[in-house]
Amino acid sequence: MRAATAAPKVGDSKTAGWQDEMFVDQTTIHVKAGDGGGGCTSFRREAHVPKGGPDGGDGGRGGDVVLQADATVSSLIDYHYRRHYKAQRGIHGKGSRRHGAAGEELVLPVPLGTIVRDAETGEQLADLVYHGQRIIVARGGRGGRGNIHFVTPTRRAPAFSELGEPAEERSVALEMKLMADAALVGLPNVGKSSLIAHLSAARPKIADYPFTTLVPNLGVVRAGEHSFVLADVPGLIEGASEGVGLGHEFLRHIERTALIVHVVDLTGGWEGRDPVDDIETIDRELALHATELAERPRVLVGNKVDVEGARDASEAVARYAVEHDVQYFAVSAVTGEGLDGLALAVGTMVHDQREAALVEEAPAAVYTPLQREDRSFVVERTGKHSFAVRGRAVERMVIMTEIDNPEATAYLQKRLAKAGVESALIEAGAVDGDEIAIAGAVFEFSGIAADDPEVAHIEDEPEDADVVSDEAAEEIEVSDAAEAEAGKDE
Repeated sequence: MRAATAAPKVGDSKTAGWQDEMFVDQTTIHVKAGDGGGGCTSFRREAHVPKGGPDGGDGGRGGDVVLQADATVSSLIDYHYRRHYKAQRGIHGKGSRRHGAAGEELVLPVPLGTIVRDAETGEQLADLVYHGQRIIVARGGRGGRGNIHFVTPTRRAPAFSELGEPAEERSVALEMKLMADAALVGLPNVGKSSLIAHLSAARPKIADYPFTTLVPNLGVVRAGEHSFVLADVPGLIEGASEGVGLGHEFLRHIERTALIVHVVDLTGGWEGRDPVDDIETIDRELALHATELAERPRVLVGNKVDVEGARDASEAVARYAVEHDVQYFAVSAVTGEGLDGLALAVGTMVHDQREAALVEEAPAAVYTPLQREDRSFVVERTGKHSFAVRGRAVERMVIMTEIDNPEATAYLQKRLAKAGVESALIEAGAVDGDEIAIAGAVFEFSGIAADDPEVAHIEDEPEDADVVSDEAAEEIEVSDAAEAEAGKDE
């Protein structure tokens, strides 16, 4: 019935024992993806090749920052000491149509059961529960285009290229919840660590004083045809749900377990407590922490039944278990009495829980950390002769433009006109000479770019092809809905 292999201990390290290792299950880190490489402005110059034309290559894309669940990682300790992470930037393009290399993505391994949230909004981005499951928390910037992309019938030798796109950066909060099938819970010094040591190959610290267990322990228990992962959580006391004692720090780890194994000291401890009162105290704390825990399947375990006088207390606990329709086991972690039956029963209950979970179809999880596909924009009047244009795609056009290059800014004006920004400004009341602010840059409005024949020859990017104002976006949605209804009628 004992485990064949040693169970993982949360906080294990190659350089320190688990008791000396700090256990970290919550932390916040700041991540920044790699900026995109800049495009190249270059012209082909070879002997006997007059007017070779532009040949500047594109910049490489910046690397993403990825969080990936890794079964070999047991805690968030690495992210406690180092909080800032940055992926590799893209390489700049070069002449002779040589494109820059893309930056390598930065993969940050996290333990199974890690919940990822946006640190500012609190929005949950992912729940990484399977080995290899990953989420991109910051996307690398797109590489700038070289001047080979800006050739038109009227511009044969463009003397400008694009800058690389700045990468996304954000702060993310990481919270780890143990991935165990069953959890041992109870007051301090009731024998939880002794039980997991007897049932598995885990070797937690065991002593005859309260709060011996300072961090959770995991053990693999094999019982008959079944095996399961058992967690030993630090002892809870009254008020734990409100932050009293040590156990409240680890209550979150119980949330993932399929079964709660409630351990009670039949001797009443040094204080001579009533075991039934102890049961009600812990049940109350679990319910206050999360209402769902009060309805979680559980078994009652009366430990230290070998001690003189414990049999009477065991009978009282057994009556309580019958009244509340809960299975009860009287055991001794010292002599091993009752442990075989306990392990077999827990193994069967965990197996049944797994079978029930297989029947339920798991919903598909789609994680979208940052919305990059928002191509709409808004125009806002900020003064009598000033306007501001806001929108992710439009702002990206400005950020990636060489503002000090007159030819590049002239091209930007035509590009904005093609995207509909000029017409939206005119509709908002803009006239020539008004100030237009976009992404921190200020321009003087001149509403003539839309009539320029060169606008039709501007090369679209995939991200820019669908740039629309908010009003136009609403019209498109209505049109799409109407077409869908028409399709149903047919």
